[in-house]
Amino acid sequence: MDIILHVADDLILDRAWARLLPVSAFTTASSNAAGLYNTSSHVPVVASHSSAWSQLISHIPHPPLPDELLTSPLVASETIASAWPRDYLPRQIISVFTLTLVGIHVLYFLFAYLSYKYIFNHEMMKHPRFLKNQIKLEIQCSLKAFPLMILLTLPWFIGEIRGYSKLYDNVEDYGWGYFFFSILFFLVFTDYCIYWIHRWEHHPICYKWLHKPHHKWIIPTPFASHAFHPLDGYAQSVPYHLFIYLFPLHRKLYLGLFIFVNFWTILIHDSDMITGHPLEKVINGPAHHTLHHIYFTVNYGQYFTWADRMGDSYRQPQSELDPMLEVKAAEAKKAKVALGKEQ
Repeated sequence: MDIILHVADDLILDRAWARLLPVSAFTTASSNAAGLYNTSSHVPVVASHSSAWSQLISHIPHPPLPDELLTSPLVASETIASAWPRDYLPRQIISVFTLTLVGIHVLYFLFAYLSYKYIFNHEMMKHPRFLKNQIKLEIQCSLKAFPLMILLTLPWFIGEIRGYSKLYDNVEDYGWGYFFFSILFFLVFTDYCIYWIHRWEHHPICYKWLHKPHHKWIIPTPFASHAFHPLDGYAQSVPYHLFIYLFPLHRKLYLGLFIFVNFWTILIHDSDMITGHPLEKVINGPAHHTLHHIYFTVNYGQYFTWADRMGDSYRQPQSELDPMLEVKAAEAKKAKVALGKEQ
């Protein structure tokens, strides 16, 4: 997240914060008369005429303005610096929340749409247990969950941005061997953690109010991938954030893995039941997760089948379990009934 925040500050947010909370609104009249440079804000400062907005925001808390602000040489620029510098905690919280909210919407609609259009078998929408207006309901559930999920996740992101995680920038710090090992380590660690979180969510004490909303989609589409109760979605995301506070991980690799996690979550919700491939007994793919939605108490894992095998909850995908067979049976029954009416 710190990479995304840094790029967003450079491209958009420095200017946006400067317009929203210009430093000139908090300086004395004499310092407002000319442009000054504020090194902490990364952008130049210019004079700003007094306005009702400036008077209003002048009462908003801000960090102490540096003495250099009143003594620096004049700098000609059309940009106004913000009284909230990049490292100011309230600015970071608001910026990260906004970026994450925008980002999850982009990832969700982009990947879910592509999966729905090119991978999901639309014949599955004829399944007897496919709900009326289900896709609309899946999207509505996801959009309602996003804001609270992000609020719960903010402390992890802010800790990462403020340097409390074990993310590192130089591959040489741990070597290429650890770099590639950490990919598998991250996936295995998060897979085992999510397995037990997911399985706990099926306990009667919390299933009905916490996890059952996601199992409303017995025949899910890719748009069901994020259609959770907010606490459910957050709980299953915790291992991804916890990992970087326990173990070193390259900063850019973590960003790539985080995007992959969202893509994989969408992919396994396409109700695909392709079976017989070589990795079927190792990779917990769409067929495995389809069985989880149908039978509820099998295949809790996210990426691999190992945790399910250890927890005695593994169920092997088989062609005779394909929900498409029920679709064909239902269609055949309708055709038979229609034929009987015609006769």
